[in-house]
Amino acid sequence: MSSAVARSKLKTSFKKARVVGPIYTGGPVAITQDGTKLVTALSDELLLTDVSSGDEICRFSSDTEEVTSLALTANGAQLAVFSSSLSLRIFDIPKDGETKLVQPSRVVARAHDAPVHVCTIDPTSTYLASGSADGVVKVWDLARGFITHVFKGHGGVVSALTFSLSPAHGMHLFTASVDTRIRMFDLAKHAAKTGGVVKPDALFEGHVSVPRGLDVSPDGRWLISGGRDSVVLVWDLADTLKHLAPVKTKKGKAKENPTTSVLFKTIPILESVEACGLVHSEGGASSSNGGLIFYTAGASGAVKVWDCNSGKVLYSLGMEYNAISDDEEERQQIMQALYVPSQALIISVHADQNILFHSLATRTLVRQLIGYNDEIVDATFLSPRSQTSPDDRDTHVALATNSSLIRLYSASTSDARLLEGHADIVLCLDHSADSRLLVSGSKDRSARIWAPVDADADVRYRCVAVCEGHAESVGAKTTGGHLFMFTGSQDRTIKIDSLVKCRSLTTLKAHDKDINSLDDRTAKVWAIDAIGELRPLGTCKGHKRGVWSVRFGREERVLATGSGDKTVKLWNLDDFSCVKTFEGHTNSVLRVDFLNAGMQMVSSASDGLVKVCGMCGKECMTTLDNHEDKVWALAISSDERKIISGAADFHSHDAHALQGALFMNYLSLHDYRKAIQISLSLSQPGRLLSLFKTVGASAEDRQTSITGSASVDEVLRTLEGARIVQAPPISARLECERQDERCRSARALRHCKATLGGGGGECALVRRPSHGQRRRQHRTQGTRLVQDSYMIDYILGEMDDACSVWDADLDDAMQIDAPMTVMAHA
Repeated sequence: MSSAVARSKLKTSFKKARVVGPIYTGGPVAITQDGTKLVTALSDELLLTDVSSGDEICRFSSDTEEVTSLALTANGAQLAVFSSSLSLRIFDIPKDGETKLVQPSRVVARAHDAPVHVCTIDPTSTYLASGSADGVVKVWDLARGFITHVFKGHGGVVSALTFSLSPAHGMHLFTASVDTRIRMFDLAKHAAKTGGVVKPDALFEGHVSVPRGLDVSPDGRWLISGGRDSVVLVWDLADTLKHLAPVKTKKGKAKENPTTSVLFKTIPILESVEACGLVHSEGGASSSNGGLIFYTAGASGAVKVWDCNSGKVLYSLGMEYNAISDDEEERQQIMQALYVPSQALIISVHADQNILFHSLATRTLVRQLIGYNDEIVDATFLSPRSQTSPDDRDTHVALATNSSLIRLYSASTSDARLLEGHADIVLCLDHSADSRLLVSGSKDRSARIWAPVDADADVRYRCVAVCEGHAESVGAKTTGGHLFMFTGSQDRTIKIDSLVKCRSLTTLKAHDKDINSLDDRTAKVWAIDAIGELRPLGTCKGHKRGVWSVRFGREERVLATGSGDKTVKLWNLDDFSCVKTFEGHTNSVLRVDFLNAGMQMVSSASDGLVKVCGMCGKECMTTLDNHEDKVWALAISSDERKIISGAADFHSHDAHALQGALFMNYLSLHDYRKAIQISLSLSQPGRLLSLFKTVGASAEDRQTSITGSASVDEVLRTLEGARIVQAPPISARLECERQDERCRSARALRHCKATLGGGGGECALVRRPSHGQRRRQHRTQGTRLVQDSYMIDYILGEMDDACSVWDADLDDAMQIDAPMTVMAHA
């Protein structure tokens, strides 16, 4: 194969296809009534996410304070947000999907005198009720932005709110607080009252702890309340509503005494209840007690559906966990539950930032969104379904994070599942030869093998084997076809486990330090005989720091190693000599792999970069700069068209690989339209710059052409939307050329407007976000360096103090022959 042909097949262009990042870090959650859009709190920001695809639709402007409560209108047009700054912000939900940062349409700087922990909007999307920590409930007119009602007198923090709207009895507001009482207010009756303390129309007493959930049936007859006293109380409002007429005194004045309601039924739940509500049948919630069904969610981590008549659980949604410790129990409990009647869904929000979608029709988990992944330390592609077509390959991605739970993501959406089994943090992942089986190693000193349960329906994995025997954490593993599994541990041993007989075959001390892939600066090559014994073949020496990653070549007899000395070395497996050293990373190389039939190599490092290098030369062909922290995880799909990178910045990026020669082919064929479209789709203004330079250099008459070529002028004129790409300046040498091309592009745009009269051929301005991203990354690195400098000053100061106290001779001082290197695995 000639060098020209080989080079034409090299992959040099990549585009970011998907980003799996944090969407929820705790706090309130809201969902639209059609169940398609989800509002979550990410630190002090709010995100609107498409549920089906997991893509971010937009973000809402933040006031830099923590969000304490939020609510969506029933029509999904507005969002009300309360924060720790005591402000109320009203946002209009964008319909076009093009607005990425939404500004508030109305702001109330001080809505309450204390933080608002609960709020709700009535079914007509007219009124907003908010309850604060000082026991005050306010009702707001959403359209006009003023307060219509103020209800005081609650004995502490307001813990729950709900509206009741029925044709027969009008609109009522039910409130609950930490004084364990539930109050009912008639909004029509108290609308004209100003000043003083408004007494409730009805008082419900029965709980002995904080009520956390309230709901009223659509016909207005039944009220259910659930609290942290582990019971649900059912109230019949029929008698209560009949006795709401005020009692007149002898002087003819109406005396307002709250009606004390009679408790209808008490149902023990046997767990602390954080949310409860009525489940609607096809015709709405039944008015007869026999048909009343409700759900509860709380400390057990499962949503339970109950029959009110029998007081028994009909079925449970999700897994009820048996907590090992108090901390684990707190992470598993449900903090909030949202009911979507139109889709028959119950969404449970858990304390570990996971959001689960349960179907009432099928009684199964239909979707799961993971709000926060923490540091991603490893990743691998999986193909759980039978591979009858290329579309069945690499359909899922497994991620290992700083958790004992393995994340199993769909490659096309953000739908995920959690694999539970390890007792400590999972450190490494790998797959079998056919990508169906998943292998994991953990700090619990064990390795597990996972297999798909049902390959035709919803993809689920279960643990089918546990390999134990190591004395320390398992930080490295791989599989040998369907027969063997190899594990390396911090106990410096390698174990071979038979996947057929499910037992350990060999345990061998292999290195003098931890095996990550490895920490003693060497890579050792072993041969496996027929009985499963290991025989050393050779040792690859040459790295100055620990080896973090090793990978065998797919086509050639070579071995690639990535090290803490910032280099990648290529070794000949015949004589174990180093044949090539790749440099370019500014920090430890953490992962390395081969691409494109061994003609290219991909590496990721602690500098947040992913680099693609050619095997024929030492130069870097492509640098992917999308992370802001250590890139621990790197995986390549079986067709080598996708690269997954996961980092300590909580993001996982999916990059599609394209043939770099495709652009050059279109350019050589003078097919400028497709060449320009490729550059624009990849957001690569450098290719456009080279195209315009080539066209401009060969231009014969610049007076009749804007760019130097009439065909290029025609392409710019007929593009769907004008694309003026503004790229960050890479070097001062190119700035003059860039400015010249910008001037030509501006002339071309004016020419297009004049020719088309501002019609369909006009292009939209596109700005690359990479300049701001690099600026944020450099600012983060600078802040980190400043923090490190303070630590150095502190250490030097402590050393000076120690030297002044210790009156020791120079001969007795500690001698340091070489600098100490400390390597720590994630």
